[in-house]
This record gives sequence, structure tokens and C-alpha cells, in this order.
Amino acid sequence: MKTKKKFSSKRLKNSWQLYIFLLPAFLFFLVFCYEPMYGVIIAWKDYNPSLGILGSPWVGWKHFIDFFHSYFFWDLIKNTLGISVYSLVVGFPLPIILALSLNELKDGFGKKFAQTITYAPNFISVVVIVGMIVAFANPSTGMINHVIEFFGGKPINFMEDPKWFKTLYVLSNVWQSTGWSSVIYMAALSGVDMQLHEAAMIDGASRLQRAWHINIPTIMPTIIILLIMSMGNLLNVGFEKIILMQNPLNQEASDVISTFVYRAGLVGGQYSFASAIGLFNSVINSIILIVVNGITKRYSENSLW
Repeated sequence: MKTKKKFSSKRLKNSWQLYIFLLPAFLFFLVFCYEPMYGVIIAWKDYNPSLGILGSPWVGWKHFIDFFHSYFFWDLIKNTLGISVYSLVVGFPLPIILALSLNELKDGFGKKFAQTITYAPNFISVVVIVGMIVAFANPSTGMINHVIEFFGGKPINFMEDPKWFKTLYVLSNVWQSTGWSSVIYMAALSGVDMQLHEAAMIDGASRLQRAWHINIPTIMPTIIILLIMSMGNLLNVGFEKIILMQNPLNQEASDVISTFVYRAGLVGGQYSFASAIGLFNSVINSIILIVVNGITKRYSENSLW
């Protein structure tokens, strides 16, 4: 024990500069992530700002029970899961495919141009993205409806039709984030041993065969880790974009847990009720993360812990 403590103090002394670099990140998470967790107790209280957190009366599980018994509970769960699963099924494989495709391009202007074009949408703000969606999907002046009319179809009011909301949200997300999400897979592909490709080429393997049997197995640990993290955020649907795209006509398809928490907490002043819903959301995400991580750990060598 004494030797271990001596080793730790020696390592700290020799690497104190690295710990100084870590300090800002540590303080950030401490102040903005861990310290606010104290306020989660208002989920079991009838919070009154004038009384403060400790002075507000306890109500136990009342807010959780009210949420579970509310008529909108299953609609919120259905919409949140619907958008999340849709995003995962469509959006998760595309960065992998894009990274594999870019990896096959020769270094030069063409590859750099393709990377720039695919990465650029990530730097467009959410407000601008929603403005573009509204403009392109406009039933009278939008580009999408012009194309539909050109092929003999009738204009569609995409923003006011609930059945189109999830598609608009997911596809615009895919367009914006696919290029940037592929960066981590490109980094993983840079570690592929070129001798494997040379040996495969000697054996007559095609590009597709080399990608399938060499590239994909090499980046599989990265794919699994990112899939686990994505599953852990299954109920965390982007709040800002949905609230900007939402209107009274598409609300039946666009109302998710995060938007309801916003309306109940910040707009309606039901702070304890909104905190209970947010806590429920976080607990379910944590359970999904632990279960998926356990499954991948059992059937593969890759997991978060």
C-alpha cells in the first residue's frame, strides 16, 4: 500500500503539467454537470422559488405518478422513440459508409473537395438549418414542391403535415451531421495496416472485398463504442431544432419529452413536475446504456467498461 501511494505521488510530481491541463475540463464538469445534480431533489418536492429547494415541502413520488398517469405520457414516449430510432437506423450507418468511401479516394483535390463539402453543413447553425427547411418545403415557393409538380404531383405542405415531420427532422440531421460524424471513422481507418491490403491485393481481392474483410473489422471496435453511446442517448432528442420546427398543426408528431419539459418547466412554471420528467428520461437512458453495454460485453470484446 505504501509503495503504491509512493508511486502515485511520484507520478503526480513527474506529470503535474498534464494534470494542470486537465484541471479546466475537470472544473467544467464539476461546476456545470455535477454541482447542479443537487437540484434534482425538487423532483420529490413541491418547489416554490420563494421557499428555496430545502424549504419547499416534500411530496414524494407524486410528480412521477402524475406523469405516468397523464394522457400524454404514451404520446411523448412514442414520438421520442420514433424520432430516435428513425435517426439511429438512418443516421448511424451513413457516416461509416461515407468514411469507407472517402478512404478509397486518392489523396488530392478531389478527396479534399469531397471532405469539405460533407463537413461544411455541420458548421451551419440550427436556426439557419430550420430556415432552409421552411424555405425548401414551402408549398408554393419551395424547391421540393417545384420538383414534385414537375413530375406531375401535387404540392405538399410538409411543415404542417404531422406524418412528414419525422422525415424532415431526420433527413436534415443526416445531411448536417454525416460528414462530421465520419471524421472519427476516418481516423480509425488511418490505423489500418497497409500490409494487409497489399497481401489481399496479391491474392486478387477487389476493393469491395478489402473494405469488407479488412477495413470494417478494423474499425468495428469504434463502431460498437459509438453505437453503445448512441443507444445511451436514445431518448435525448435535440430540443432546439424540434422547438423551431414545431407548430400547432404538427405538434401531435413533434412533441417529445424535451419539448414537453420546456413547456411544463420554463413556460408553465411547473418546476418540480418538469424535473421529475427530466429525471425519468435520464434514468431510462442510463438503463438502456448499461443493458446495451452488458450485451456487447458478453458477445464481443468491446464495451465502455
